Amino acid sequence: MSGCFHCGEPVPAGVAFTATLEGESRHFCCPGCQAVAETIIDCGLGSYYQHRTSTAPKADAVPDELRRLQHYDLDEIQQDFVLERDHVREVQLSIGGLTCAACAWLIERHLAQVPGVILIQVNTTTERARLRWDDRQTRLSTLLAAFAQIGYQARPFLPHQQEQDYNREVKSYLLRLGVAGIASMQVMMVGFALYEDLFPDIDPGLVQLFRWVSLWLSIPVMSYSALPFYRNAWRGLRHGALNMDLPVSLAMLFAFFASMYATVTASGEVYYECVSMFAFLLLTGRFLEMRAKRKASETTANLTHHIPMLARVEVGADEQEVAARTLQPGQIVRVSPGSVIPADGDIIEGRTSVDEAMLTGEHLPVSRSPGEPVFAGTTNVESPLRIRVSRSLADARVSEILRAQDDALLEKPRVAVLADQLSRYFVAALLLATLGTWLVWLQLDADRAFWVMLSVLVATCPCALSLATPTALTVATSRLTQGGVLVRRAHVLDTLPKANRMVFDKTGTLTQGKVALAGVNHAEDLTKEQALALAAALEAGSEHPIARAFAPHANTGIQVAGRQNHVGQGVSGVINGQEWRLGSAAWLQPKAQDASLCVYLANADGVQARFELADPLREDAAALVAACHEQGLKTTILTGDGSGQADKLASELGVCELRKNASPDDKLRYLQECAAAGEICLMVGDGINDAPVLAGAHASFAMAGGTDIAKNSADAILLGDNLQRLIMARHIAAAARRIIKQNFSWALGYNLVVLPLAAMGHVSPWFAMIGMSASSLIVMTNSLRLSRL
Repeated sequence: MSGCFHCGEPVPAGVAFTATLEGESRHFCCPGCQAVAETIIDCGLGSYYQHRTSTAPKADAVPDELRRLQHYDLDEIQQDFVLERDHVREVQLSIGGLTCAACAWLIERHLAQVPGVILIQVNTTTERARLRWDDRQTRLSTLLAAFAQIGYQARPFLPHQQEQDYNREVKSYLLRLGVAGIASMQVMMVGFALYEDLFPDIDPGLVQLFRWVSLWLSIPVMSYSALPFYRNAWRGLRHGALNMDLPVSLAMLFAFFASMYATVTASGEVYYECVSMFAFLLLTGRFLEMRAKRKASETTANLTHHIPMLARVEVGADEQEVAARTLQPGQIVRVSPGSVIPADGDIIEGRTSVDEAMLTGEHLPVSRSPGEPVFAGTTNVESPLRIRVSRSLADARVSEILRAQDDALLEKPRVAVLADQLSRYFVAALLLATLGTWLVWLQLDADRAFWVMLSVLVATCPCALSLATPTALTVATSRLTQGGVLVRRAHVLDTLPKANRMVFDKTGTLTQGKVALAGVNHAEDLTKEQALALAAALEAGSEHPIARAFAPHANTGIQVAGRQNHVGQGVSGVINGQEWRLGSAAWLQPKAQDASLCVYLANADGVQARFELADPLREDAAALVAACHEQGLKTTILTGDGSGQADKLASELGVCELRKNASPDDKLRYLQECAAAGEICLMVGDGINDAPVLAGAHASFAMAGGTDIAKNSADAILLGDNLQRLIMARHIAAAARRIIKQNFSWALGYNLVVLPLAAMGHVSPWFAMIGMSASSLIVMTNSLRLSRL
């Protein structure tokens, strides 16, 4: 028998510690190793045993929960979900038990006090947190234990694990909901007999019996179905936070114990049916809210579902199936037609069309040839491909999109921060108002004081207020991702509707960024084909954009000797014993005055050919500028190009202003001038030289094909090259802002109307309960309208 499956040490004779893990029987040297292995599998971390490079240390006798968390400190496990840079590690966590903004505030405050924590951000809608820490000061297991200390379960976000957690939570809610529903119906049936106006002659002994029956039927509701509300309320109180479940829990407990007192003393009124139905309706509301949150955040999780589990890797002349997430740069994978590409890479064999809709939102497949990149999660449509992997799955474009979107969802724009603060203060104000109502009614009508207070407590619970902002922001961000706009920073949604000027870079933004031949003029003793072949031969091997324009006309039969590159002027070389030069007008023809970009081919006899080059305009550039003008946006082109090409393009598009020959500092200075004049600018660019201005704009967009520096500096990225998505993004951002205002108006308006009515005794606890639940559902439903834009 081989060694222990977990630690590798010999298994003593006669020892029979075994467990079935992932369908196979495994043997262990001791119960500690068996328990640790089972825990690792139960945590959804079975990939540890596939990736580890050495056996684990022998398990020590530590508490089960601590042992469970310590597994997350293993590097082999962390490689699936932890990013590391210079001893700073970052992880996305799924958080169980989040219900409102106060929960997020409590977690952020508590974790921020742990030594080594650099950043903690919580999103209640997606029920996720971003945690960044210094691994020299603390460990992930310590941080996860810190969540447990305040009553929340945190684990690394793994899409397949989240699906299991969600299904488990749904089952739990349905079970609690079922108990509350059945008990409520039974209590209502019994309570029907207690209505004195319906049965005035009923025997008092029978009335008391019915009360006791109602009490026993209500106990499962109060002790099981309503348990999540108590836990969350107590969790907040223990750490000085007032959350939405506090008034809810107080209302249910007050009503239940008051009814119990009336039952034991055989005096007063009982409201068991109200308590049971209140718990049932609250759970129904929470269940529907959970489903709505799931719908709001499912776009992010669904991106990972596009990546296949397995990949076919070349091993010599054969191929072997391996887990896609284990692929490393340099490996060669084969992808058959109709299959999903398992990793980012470059095509080394095959021509095909690739469906990139999941990344770019473009529904038409794009052509891909050898040497061109393809991305994990996209679909090979037509022909078989051989692909050399360029990046691991953790660094793939789909992973970058997920991280960027999560960052945007976790960042809180100013309106969200204000909403969180308002909801916390609102709970405190509500409790004070409830206490004041009770004290006043003690003087007016002591018999009604308790029930009027209860109505105030229930009717004004600010659940809708806490949901008003985060749900709308989450749905809007997800909708933008579906439309091909990746929001990296949350303030974009605040800024887009307010902008009054759109600023564009020229090359690679309004134009395609690919220099192409627009025309050829040549001497009589030289054909067009000969002129192009000579130019292509001189430019062979160069990576300059102009050189790529001549590459299709290369003739392998032409050899160049003594090739020289003249910086800023052109290139020269000897062909068939004759020196040829290809370059600018200033170098070869000083008197030339060209409005467009031209290069010249010359020999000892003078200029032999003139090549007119152009950077073609993007097809939708003119439509974008026109749409900006229709919406009242001023337009500016900021470009480093000082040629007449910039004037020609500005005139063709009809932009309001052109600033050409601008350095990066000039561009940034222009935006600062606009800001000083009270203008809010949106900047669109793609190059390294655009990075400062993208970072300095009120809000900025980088093109998908732009440089990494530009994309890292921008607030949002256009995943495809469709410029019209800028207008779509502005439309969705404006709609999100409008819906947030509607949500706030409804939540605050409802509370301001119902509070005086409830305080005056015109709202019964039953009606208050329905109104509070309906208010939250209205806010959630209104936010979900954004997903249909």
